[in-house]
Amino acid sequence: MQVSERLHDKLGAALRGGLSIMKFGVTVPFVDHLGFELRLFDGGQSELGYAPKPEHLNSFAVTHGGALMTLLDVTMAVAARSVQKDMGVVTIEMKTSFMQAARGPLIGKGRLMHRTATMAFVEATAFDEAGHACAHSTGTFKYVRRLPTGPKSANPLNVISTD
Repeated sequence: MQVSERLHDKLGAALRGGLSIMKFGVTVPFVDHLGFELRLFDGGQSELGYAPKPEHLNSFAVTHGGALMTLLDVTMAVAARSVQKDMGVVTIEMKTSFMQAARGPLIGKGRLMHRTATMAFVEATAFDEAGHACAHSTGTFKYVRRLPTGPKSANPLNVISTD
């Protein structure tokens, strides 16, 4: 068993052993695929756990930047939604700084810095299991109403307005 597989198993065991697993409130297949675990979703704060699988690593055997940016994006979106859970958010822009290689299980912590009626300004940091910051993002998100989707919905093209 590779080191990353052992760390993935270790985080999974820790999650099963005492931390309660929360629900995102919406289904996002890519988030499910990556295996993000929601830990905090309240009052402008968010926390997600992520145990990267071997297929989420780059050629240096550390978490791929795209997977790390997804963790930060979702962490910020959850922080933005945590103050109005009936609304969705879409990413308008995101800036990410990578500070060091992200190895092993990761924690994303997000904070809503400011909000208007339609926009959220958010930040998030990804930490390794030793508590070292690996990457940091700031982002702007637009609040959007959740529309029913699917064959019988009034929104058959799954269009989300960012106007």
